[in-house]
Amino acid sequence: MTVTAEGRLNGKVALITGAARGIGRAQAVRFAQEGADIVALDVCGPVDTVVIPPSTPQDLETTAALVAETGGQVHSEIVDVRDLAGMRAATDRGVRRFGGLDVVCATAGITSRGMAVDLDENAWRTMLDVNLTGVWHTCRAAAPHLIARGAGSMVLTSSIAGLRGLLGVAHYTAAKHGVVGLMRSLANELAPHNVRVNCINPTNVDTPMIQNDAVRSAFRPDLDRPRSRVEFAEAATAMNMLAVPWIDPVDVANAALFLASDEARYITAIVLPVDAGATQR
Repeated sequence: MTVTAEGRLNGKVALITGAARGIGRAQAVRFAQEGADIVALDVCGPVDTVVIPPSTPQDLETTAALVAETGGQVHSEIVDVRDLAGMRAATDRGVRRFGGLDVVCATAGITSRGMAVDLDENAWRTMLDVNLTGVWHTCRAAAPHLIARGAGSMVLTSSIAGLRGLLGVAHYTAAKHGVVGLMRSLANELAPHNVRVNCINPTNVDTPMIQNDAVRSAFRPDLDRPRSRVEFAEAATAMNMLAVPWIDPVDVANAALFLASDEARYITAIVLPVDAGATQR
């Protein structure tokens, strides 16, 4: 798919964290298809306490190539959302290259498991540092550029865990609830600058974050061997109202595209579940 004259983000610049793969990559490609230039950021390496395979520099290069295939321009950098100075510097470089900033997708995140009363303190702290403070760092680095532009949209990726309590992931649930609260405060603070702030709250998304044995084992503790994708799907489907085990990254990207576009020009401070009905089951 290539950019058309009717692209919903023509002339816009979008910054996306977690862009190397999964939801972040889908957002980068989908936004570029609609005419945006992309600032793609990712840590591209391991994070302490996280056992799932990390994104790599090659993953980020693939995202950049996919954006280029649409005809869009991309500025990609390796940076950790926990590093505020690094986030500011990378954001500023992307803005200088493209001449401004219009859209921010705070998508970078991690997952790990543990009961609240048993969690290691480092696991708790790392989760909040990445999944909550990292979102704040992203918004903190980007907000001055949106304000300077005179308008903009921030789309923060939360989760169904930001709307309900999930078993065995209290630290993740706390962080994702925090993202919703941060969004609501930012929406109030930035409204005078015509900057809108919203959250997307997905159910399980078919990305490397869930497609690994650590997560599969949590859904199928009855099996004492590596779990197949089919066995995982059987258990994951029970979470959702619709008869699907998970959604695709592009489903989240399409929701983010709507919130980023002028079609949502009067929408701010909302949570948008893209959850196959999971939060109402």
